Amino acid sequence: MADYLLRLALLLPLLGALVWGSLRLTRALQGRLVGVGGEGRALRLVETSLVAPGLRLAVVRFHDREILIGASRGGLVRLGEAPARNEAPPAAPTVAEVGAP
Repeated sequence: MADYLLRLALLLPLLGALVWGSLRLTRALQGRLVGVGGEGRALRLVETSLVAPGLRLAVVRFHDREILIGASRGGLVRLGEAPARNEAPPAAPTVAEVGAP
C-alpha cells in the first residue's frame, strides 16, 4: 500500500505538469497558426463563430476581400465574398451632430 501511495505522489504531479505544458504549447502554436498580428501576410482570419458542434463560420481577409467560409468535418465551403471593410472604428457623434438640449 505504501508503494502505491509513493508512486501516486510521484506520478500525479508529473502528470499535472505534462497537462499544463501541453496546454501552454497548444496556446503558443495556435497563436502562430492563426497569424495574430499578421501584418504583411496575404491571408488573415478576421472572425470565427461556432454555429453547431462541428460547424463553424469564418471570415477571412485575402487581398482586400473578405470571404465567408463554412468549415465542417467534411471540409471547407466558400459561402460568400465582399470587399474588405474599413477597420477603423466608427467615430462617436459630436455634440453638434447630436444637438444640444
